[in-house]
Amino acid sequence: MSFDSEWSQLKADAAGQQSAHTRLNQLPADVGGGGGASATSGGGGSDLVVRQDDLGAVGHEAFVLHGELQKVADIAGAGADKDGVGSSMQAAKALSDHNFTMGDALSTTVSVWSSQVKTVLQMCAHISNHLDYSKKAHGNDDAQIAASLRNRDGSAVSVSEISKSVK
Repeated sequence: MSFDSEWSQLKADAAGQQSAHTRLNQLPADVGGGGGASATSGGGGSDLVVRQDDLGAVGHEAFVLHGELQKVADIAGAGADKDGVGSSMQAAKALSDHNFTMGDALSTTVSVWSSQVKTVLQMCAHISNHLDYSKKAHGNDDAQIAASLRNRDGSAVSVSEISKSVK
């Protein structure tokens, strides 16, 4: 079998498998939503519901993790002397002063660790801040949309009804 015919056969097989398993922008009819979103049935259509408490809970956990990690992961500053040099860096200097190559390796390890801890701390702070902001912004957006979209009787227009209007 030549490469071209084998390649064509593989592409055809992949295309056949893909069409049977690809599902875009929808859930199967018998499956409910998970996590912070759920599909609810209202008047025959499905609406997406996002619970703002979920955003706040994840943001809070990121904030707590930031605080705990900041306390326990600082090996560069642990056991600091009067000059502010931590015990690990003091040990690295002492080893280097006695011509042990492990001193430089320990110093490098502390520097890399400190850099990585700072990166994780920044990520936790960004997650916490972003989710707090998102929770507030989406709440404000929801309130504005709800105020501007009303049925004749004053009730809110469902997402499924809006979707029908767009089609």
